[in-house]
Amino acid sequence: MSRPINPISVDEKPIAIAILAMGGQGGGVLADWVVALAEAEGWVAQSTSVPGVAQRTGATIYYVEMLKPKGGQMPVLSLMPTPGDVDVVLAAEFMEAGRSMLRGLVTPEKTTLIASTHRSYAVGEKEVPGDGIGDPLAVVDAFDVAAKKTVIFDMQTLAEKNGSVISSAMFGALAGANVLPFTRNAFEAAVRAGGKGVEASLRAFGAAFDRARDGKPDKVARKPDKLLPDAPVSVGHPKLDRLLGRIHSEFPPVLAPMLYAGVKKLVDFQDPRYAEEYLDTAARLLVHDRDAGGAARGFGFSQEVAKYLAIAMAYDDVVRVADLKTRATRFERVRKEIGATGEQLVYTTEYMHPRAEEVVGTMPALLGQFVENRPALLKLLERLFSKGRRVRTGTVGWFVALYALSSLKPMRRTMLRHKREMAHIGSWLETASALLPANYDLASAVIGSRRLVKGYSDTHSRGQGKFDKVLSVVPLLKAREDGGTWLKRLVQAALQDEAGKSLDGALATVRSFA
Repeated sequence: MSRPINPISVDEKPIAIAILAMGGQGGGVLADWVVALAEAEGWVAQSTSVPGVAQRTGATIYYVEMLKPKGGQMPVLSLMPTPGDVDVVLAAEFMEAGRSMLRGLVTPEKTTLIASTHRSYAVGEKEVPGDGIGDPLAVVDAFDVAAKKTVIFDMQTLAEKNGSVISSAMFGALAGANVLPFTRNAFEAAVRAGGKGVEASLRAFGAAFDRARDGKPDKVARKPDKLLPDAPVSVGHPKLDRLLGRIHSEFPPVLAPMLYAGVKKLVDFQDPRYAEEYLDTAARLLVHDRDAGGAARGFGFSQEVAKYLAIAMAYDDVVRVADLKTRATRFERVRKEIGATGEQLVYTTEYMHPRAEEVVGTMPALLGQFVENRPALLKLLERLFSKGRRVRTGTVGWFVALYALSSLKPMRRTMLRHKREMAHIGSWLETASALLPANYDLASAVIGSRRLVKGYSDTHSRGQGKFDKVLSVVPLLKAREDGGTWLKRLVQAALQDEAGKSLDGALATVRSFA
């Protein structure tokens, strides 16, 4: 995919280079290096940029044109890339390479496409309730027919390993692609002239140069494989080892990895006793699974239970949110992500907007029900908490407040929210297990539909509303052999949009034939 070709021929026409980069990726620095390189070699060069609001809605396009002056006259250079007339496209994120093709910037007769295979998900991909991730394989399929030459590898990881940013790696890939009429020394001189982070930039440059020259593209997959670890026999803790012993002795081996993951999640969420309750429920449902012939089906029902019961029991409440936001590991991760050094102070600002329902949910069950039954008290709480707050967890006051809230974890079982969640989980499991003897696939689909319930506050409320809608048509599907298939279609429809319009249409279809 990256076979060597001769540099772009130098004639009356300028060399056109388009750089697509998001905020923080150094696209402007890369454009400056390209201009400095050309000017140092006696060329006339010009760069412009068209902002795309960076990480929120798209990449900024930096456009560079360069031309050797002739007859002492300065050339007139364009301010914007023209579709079908760009010599080199550099994309600092994989799907941006695909967008450059859609914009017509990449053409098979002319363009060298240099792109990083890493992903930075766009807002449109992250805001979808389900899996909104764009399929990069569609971009891969277009490479060989859309571009004259491609240089494709993970430049982000390469840059990080060399202590630099992706712009350095992209500049090295541009040099290694051998499409500009300049030597490697000239490229490196442009980096040195910048005067900042030179050594790290040159390390990343050199590594990318060599990677571009070897001609082997990275393999691109739609998603990284998520393989569950095998359940160990012991972790050196008596209570946890007891749970592991139960997994190995009471359950089929096919369930062990998922049950182990569930136990880890619930011990972290609450305590070993809570994880014990999870295994108790899973063991009880396994009996029903066996009675329904689950062994011949690979215990598919119990596999769904092992996964989604753990997720349901580890619901996001105020205590959980406070716990996660005050963990030392989270502060360390933030510092690592922004590249903070040891002597630098980092303050994080959280936006928190708990509803009155979340506040009442943290109260003991009887007190919470007392407040709920008195509209005046609820209205007062709503006035107190209706405005969102920007919480700086790096300050002592806010950190102590959140830490105190997270310390309520031992009281969680007494809270109104916990009582409600357990009742909802119980109803869900009862619906599924009752279906097992008559319709195994539908019962398994009922368990899997729990994926609709996620998040915190309004997100949780919307998800639970969709979940209840989906389960409302289960009685209509019970007698159908394809009932499980139809329920899965409803779940997919519910995940397509936040408002639930697709789900409403799918529900109408089911009710029309049931």
